[in-house]
Amino acid sequence: MLSRTLKAMVFAAAITAIAQAAPNFSGDWKMNIAKSDFGPVPAPEELTRAIQHKDLNLAIKTHQKGAQGDISTELKYTTDGKPCMNKVNGSDSAGTAKFEGDNLVIESTREYQGMQLHTKETWSLSDGGKTLTILNHLAVPQGEFDLKLVLEKQ
Repeated sequence: MLSRTLKAMVFAAAITAIAQAAPNFSGDWKMNIAKSDFGPVPAPEELTRAIQHKDLNLAIKTHQKGAQGDISTELKYTTDGKPCMNKVNGSDSAGTAKFEGDNLVIESTREYQGMQLHTKETWSLSDGGKTLTILNHLAVPQGEFDLKLVLEKQ
């Protein structure tokens, strides 16, 4: 009996340690244009992102300025993989966010200019949590391409 109780306690402690080990992406972030790669898409002149990440809740406020003007978006997810709905440029965006190891993977699908757009973002922290790298794979009817966004904590 004691052995079972001890095993249960060790298992619970291990699960708690794993849950606590997930990176926290909270902070105010600014794009490093020199380290980012927008591939075939024109890069914005500037891009900032305010991220609030507490427990399972993730709130992302992005502002970018470029050839298309000033664009701001606000997205909310839970990092448990459950479906979340957001509005992006007036269109519904269905998405999920979940951890895969130390990486956060956000997948979303929405309509954009009459086309179906699917994105898969893989977030990772480096430099002691001071650099956020987002690898973004986009799929549209014309094909697929990848972007790399490097943000520095302010």
